Amino acid sequence: MTSRPRSSTPQMLTGVARAKINLYLHVTGRRSDGYHLLDSLVVFADYGDKLTVESDSSLSLEISGPFSAGIPATDDNLILKAARLLQENTAEKKGAKIRVVKNLPIAAGIGGGSADAALALQLLDKLWETGLFDRQLADLGLSLGADVPVCLYGKPTIMTGVGEQLSSGLIIPKIHIILVNCNISVSTADVFRHLEISNAPKSGLNVKEGNEADLISALQRTGNDLQAPAFQIAPQIESVIDEIAGETGCQLARMSGSGATVFGLFETAKAARNAAESIQSRHPDWWVRATVIS
Repeated sequence: MTSRPRSSTPQMLTGVARAKINLYLHVTGRRSDGYHLLDSLVVFADYGDKLTVESDSSLSLEISGPFSAGIPATDDNLILKAARLLQENTAEKKGAKIRVVKNLPIAAGIGGGSADAALALQLLDKLWETGLFDRQLADLGLSLGADVPVCLYGKPTIMTGVGEQLSSGLIIPKIHIILVNCNISVSTADVFRHLEISNAPKSGLNVKEGNEADLISALQRTGNDLQAPAFQIAPQIESVIDEIAGETGCQLARMSGSGATVFGLFETAKAARNAAESIQSRHPDWWVRATVIS
């Protein structure tokens, strides 16, 4: 691979793998190889998993945090797969000690694993000074999963194709949001197996010049095509949407990705905080976060 010139050598780097939110998600078709074609407005919340990479003689992974249980630090972990993929494609001989604080629920439709893998690629690229270009990292990321390229991009974007086509220069207003997961995990593969692709045309979304009211109005004309099949697997998701929609100031409530996390958009930070506190008080065992998309 062609790479950039090397510079000074860092010893430790830290970053946040932010939660990925699909404000809308349309499935527009299916390729002959089985991959589904998507059309989605993807944004990122100011909350996520924390990753630290430190120079070491070998590769290792340590996982802690509220959602670390049940995530093995073994060879099939997406973070270690990303690290080894980077090594293989750059003939890199260095190692790294990778530490993850898992703050995001797993199999939740907010890209936790993909965001972790994307950030691992970015941090290790800098730590090892492999100097790959963004396009090269995106190509590596796509081989790990459809959401990895958009998580590498990390900005509001319209994602199309199988996840590799990303718009640039998309500007959206600041959005106050709550994220709610009723402590269930949903398999993306299972959701797609229940999906029936509609032949109805999908409407695009132009938000380049939109203010918040315009954005909300436009989003209300869209949807998430994976909601219906997800409801078949986990009907609780529909109840969560209804609860969020019933909170004061909620402008839109919808499932993100393939579920099971649901988001609610609110006019103000106070309204979002109040809604989060209200839902948490009724469901102390649910994962609830009020945050912002900027």
